[in-house]
Amino acid sequence: MKYLFNDSIVAISTPVGNGGIGIVRISGKDESIKGLINKLFDKKDLEVQKAQLLPLYDQNKDLVDRAIVIYFQAPRSYTGESVLEIQAHGGQVLMKWIVEIILEQGKSLNVRLAEPGEFTQRAFLNGKLDLVQAESVIDLINATSKNAIKAASRSLKGDFSKKITDVNSLLTRLRIEVEAILDFPEEEINYLEDYKIKEQFEEIDRQLDLILLDSKQGEILRDGIRVALVGPTNVGKSSLLNALAGDDIAIVSDVEGTTRDKVQTIIHIEGIPFYIIDTAGIRDTSDVVEKIGIQRSKNEISKADIILEVMDARNILDSHDEVSLIVRDIAGSNVPIVTVVNKIDLNNNISCGRDSLNENLVRTSAINGEGIEDIKRILLEKSGWTNTESIFIARERHIQGLKAAQKHLRKAKDNFNDENYLEFFAEELRLASDELGNIVGKTSSDDLLGMIFAGFCIGK
Repeated sequence: MKYLFNDSIVAISTPVGNGGIGIVRISGKDESIKGLINKLFDKKDLEVQKAQLLPLYDQNKDLVDRAIVIYFQAPRSYTGESVLEIQAHGGQVLMKWIVEIILEQGKSLNVRLAEPGEFTQRAFLNGKLDLVQAESVIDLINATSKNAIKAASRSLKGDFSKKITDVNSLLTRLRIEVEAILDFPEEEINYLEDYKIKEQFEEIDRQLDLILLDSKQGEILRDGIRVALVGPTNVGKSSLLNALAGDDIAIVSDVEGTTRDKVQTIIHIEGIPFYIIDTAGIRDTSDVVEKIGIQRSKNEISKADIILEVMDARNILDSHDEVSLIVRDIAGSNVPIVTVVNKIDLNNNISCGRDSLNENLVRTSAINGEGIEDIKRILLEKSGWTNTESIFIARERHIQGLKAAQKHLRKAKDNFNDENYLEFFAEELRLASDELGNIVGKTSSDDLLGMIFAGFCIGK
């Protein structure tokens, strides 16, 4: 993605489709925006930041629509450039026609179509947002729950960035003191005690731990949790999916092997999105299509964050052993596996609910709903979610940056008792600081920026 910032850009900023109102946004140099105002509305100037109802004309001076027009003069705009917003009637054909008129009328003014995310990238490059705030714009748009909206709003407000900046300031202060010791090696000082190096270091490490914890919680809110329903055929996996979703998502039948492909739905538990995937029953079969479904089941097991291993309450041992070995072999030791004994309504000797002796076992009836709330509670526990007001939306990039900074800090810690390694210590502190700077965009490469903003929708 190559951006030419001498150009003015235009795009439709409202979703595709017909609506009561549609918005076209233009951003660029002030003289270009003023030139467009004159051509589109037959006015030489507009009052700044004041909504005005104006007739919109095409290049032949024919009336196209009457629109609400707002002119934001640089730098008091979303992008930091001068911005013109045109709020017209929201027909899809009309919106596209208005953009065509702007491009035609703006040829001499270097107006072109915006690339995905280009408005927000200009806001970032013009200092209106840092990189974390810019990323939170799309997270706010894509949020799937109120909790996710609140967390994205905290990031957009700058809460996450402030935490990163504050800990980086502590790190910078420590670096300055270490560099001063290196610059004056002849001074007779006990640098560990006189400068409280160890205490400062431990405080920075503690702060990073807290930020990392909140970041992981934010990642759960943003990306959700993948839950695979696995087990033999005809144990009620599809019925369980429907019970968790509260709707008839999957086909339910007594015929074995009904589910040939994965069926997915999303449920929210305390605002956390859980992607529940019903998979084909695992068994030996000669059916070519069913074999493909079983292989896809195994693929889902390998990608799952949590596995619900479902078995029939009437024949637990028969349905459990072989499939269970396959599931555990694919999943590995780090993925929580919850055993769900289903169909307890068909076995009067088994009661519903969590097993007091095995926290990873729950008994349910998908038909009458018994034990379903217990499954939801155990999913929430296994996700690692803890609901706090300090959570902000975070991305894998942020978490990896925090971990890298912490790794450099801990490398430094291995050497700060040895005065001969002060230079190495100082270098590790610098590398840790750079990692934190990358998160908020202080030292980000063009390639990284391109990847981030390419994921935005056009018009944002």
